[in-house]
Order: sequence, then C-alpha cells, then structure tokens
Amino acid sequence: MSSAHKKVIVRRFTGETLPGYLPLSAFVRNRAIDLLDLTGRVAPLLLIDIKHICYVREFNLHDNSNPERLTRRTFLAKPRTEGLWLRMTFRSGDLLEGLAPIDLTLTDDLIQDGGLHLIPPDTRSNTQRIYVPRTSITELQLLAVITTPSRRKPLPAASVPSMQEDLFDDLIPPPNSRPN
Repeated sequence: MSSAHKKVIVRRFTGETLPGYLPLSAFVRNRAIDLLDLTGRVAPLLLIDIKHICYVREFNLHDNSNPERLTRRTFLAKPRTEGLWLRMTFRSGDLLEGLAPIDLTLTDDLIQDGGLHLIPPDTRSNTQRIYVPRTSITELQLLAVITTPSRRKPLPAASVPSMQEDLFDDLIPPPNSRPN
C-alpha cells in the first residue's frame, strides 16, 4: 500500500459502511471507485450507491452505526476558515454542511472525480475530509464565501506621485513674490 492511500469509511445509501483505503483525489474511474478493503482486496463500488466517503483518523470498527464519528453535520456559527460554505441535501433527505476550496480545485473535483471534497463542520472529530459524489446530492446551496480580511499592501514610494506637495501651491505665493 502506498503512502498516498488514506483511511476511509464509505457510507452507502443502504446504511452499510465499508472501511478501506483510497487516494485523496483522482480515484473515480468510469463512475466507480476501487476501494482497497482491510483484507487487501479491491472492491469496486458504483458512485450511484455511495452517499459519502469520509477520510478518517481511525476506523472505529466496533461502532456499527457511526464509525466515521460524523456527529455534527452543520456548523454552529459562521466558519472561521476560508472556503465556500455549502449545504447539501442528499437523496435520503438529510443535510450536510462543509467548506469547499475557493480555487479551481473545486471545479477540477467536479469534472474529474464527479463530486465535491469538503472539510466537515467539526475538524476535531474522527472525520477529517468528506467526498460527496454528485449523484448523491439533490440540492446544493452556497451559504457564504468565507475569506480572510484583506490587507492593503504598501506601494513603493517612488511609483506613487505625491499630491501633497502640490496641494497648496495655488494658495501660497512663491517666496520671491511676497511684498516687503
């Protein structure tokens, strides 16, 4: 197994969860994924059957109902990290919020992988990242664009003409023209 493969828990619409290993990106081929399971076998799964894929710290195999430990599915307040704050509704009717990148990787993921890579509402939980296939989403809302406050960059002094020196030239006569 290469170091590019990460621990994942695949949740299907049937409620079944499958632990295994996947790369972080470019793992979708012909509308399917090849999940490397815990026994070392490759299990092909169709994207239409997958609700979401959670990249996790630990498998938590003893927990049959929620091994990904995705407890909070929405943000409690406005997120502090930069990104697109998205809310999606699954075909099963439940909601999930997350942060997507603001750069071109968002469109690359939609085109190449057929889904969205998100940061979950609680990054301290077991789930670090979520992949949601487009086929599992019935509604997608952009709630906000979160950016960092921009700082003004100082301009070089030589390139900026100083208007302050010429501001009062019309009001004050030159020193030689004053009456004695």
